[in-house]
Amino acid sequence: MDLTVRDGYQLGDTIKTYLQLMKLRIVILLCFTTVTAMVIAADGLPELDTLLFTLLGGILASGGSSAINQYVDRDMDAKMSRTARRPIPSGRISATNALLFGIALVVWSVVILTVWVNTLAALMAFMGAIYYVVIYTMILKRNTVVNILIGGGAGAFPILVGWAAVTGTLTFEAGLLFAIVFWWTPPHSWALALLVNADYTRAKVPMMPVAHGEYATRVQILLYSIQLFLISLLPWFFGVLGSIYFVAAIVLGVGLIWMSIQLIRIATKAMARNTYKYSTAYLAFIFLAMMLDRLIKI
Repeated sequence: MDLTVRDGYQLGDTIKTYLQLMKLRIVILLCFTTVTAMVIAADGLPELDTLLFTLLGGILASGGSSAINQYVDRDMDAKMSRTARRPIPSGRISATNALLFGIALVVWSVVILTVWVNTLAALMAFMGAIYYVVIYTMILKRNTVVNILIGGGAGAFPILVGWAAVTGTLTFEAGLLFAIVFWWTPPHSWALALLVNADYTRAKVPMMPVAHGEYATRVQILLYSIQLFLISLLPWFFGVLGSIYFVAAIVLGVGLIWMSIQLIRIATKAMARNTYKYSTAYLAFIFLAMMLDRLIKI
C-alpha cells in the first residue's frame, strides 16, 4: 500500500513538473486571444469542432514552445532567483527530456491543426513556435536590447492561428489584432524587467533596464503605452469593432498610460509590480471587450 501511494505521488509530481514546463498561465492568456480572434473572424461563435481542435493545437504549440524555451535558457534560468526553481535548473527533470517533450508537443500541434483544422492554421502555429524559440530565445534575447521589441511578435501568433482556423486566410483585420499584442509586449515585459533587474544583470541578459537603466525603461514604457493606446483604436476606426470595444479601449488605454506616468513618478518595485499586473489585466480585458462587442453587437 505504501509503495502504491508513493508511486502515485511520484506520478502526480512528474505530471505537475511537465505542466510547469508548459507555463499554463501564459498558455491560457494566449488561448483567450485565439478564441477572440476566432469569434471576430466568424462574426459570432465559430463551429464547435473547429474551436476545440484549434484550442488543443494552440495549447500544444504554446506549451511546447515554452518547454523548448526553458531547455535553451536552462543555464540562464539557474542564475536567476525568479527562475531557479523551474523544472530543469531545479533538477526535477532532465534537459533532454524537456527538449523532447517540447518538440513532441509542437509536432502534435502541427498534426492536429493540419488534419482537423487547416494547413494555414498549422503553419501559423509552427511559425509562432519558431519565432519564439529561434528568433527570440536563441538570437535576440541574449544579444540585443531590442529583444522584446522584435520578439513581441511571438505572443501575437495565436491570433493568426485563430483567424486562419476560421477563414483559411489572413486579412488586414487579423493584422490589427496582431499589432495590439505586438505593441503591448514591450511595456508589459519591461515592467517585469524592472522587478527582476538584478536577475537579468546577473545573467547578463541585455533587457532594457540592464542596457539603458531603469529611468529610460520607465520612459519607454510610457511611450509604448501611448503607442499601444493609439493602435488599439484602429479596430474601431476601420469599423472592425464597435462601441463596446471603443469604450473599453479608451478606459483601459488611459489606465495603462496613467500607470506608466505613475511608474516614472514613483520609482519603486511595488509600482513596477502594479504596472505589470495592470498590463496583464489590460490584455485580458481588451480582448474580452472585443469578444463581447462582436457577440452583443450594439
